[in-house]
Amino acid sequence: MGIVMATALRALEYPHIVKTPGVRAGKARIDGTRICVVDIALLAEQGIKPGEMLTHFSSRPLTLAEVHAALGYHYDHPEDLEAYLRRSQQAEEEIETVKAEYLRRRAAQ
Repeated sequence: MGIVMATALRALEYPHIVKTPGVRAGKARIDGTRICVVDIALLAEQGIKPGEMLTHFSSRPLTLAEVHAALGYHYDHPEDLEAYLRRSQQAEEEIETVKAEYLRRRAAQ
């Protein structure tokens, strides 16, 4: 039986981007942080400029290279953001369904 080591997988094309099983559900993130590429992509979609993203997160200031690596990864993998938004929408719908059912039961009592 061999030794298995848990290591972060680094994408060679994106030197600051890693995927680590068990960290942020294995999503692509900035190395040394829990800030995911989708977090940066959502800021970009809100019109926030890369230079403004450097201090947007409280964990630690980002470098411009990290932000641009995240944006580059996002532009090459837009399906990651689409899947994230789809899962978020499904979760919201499930919460609304549970809430509506709860309110129906309460009203019937």
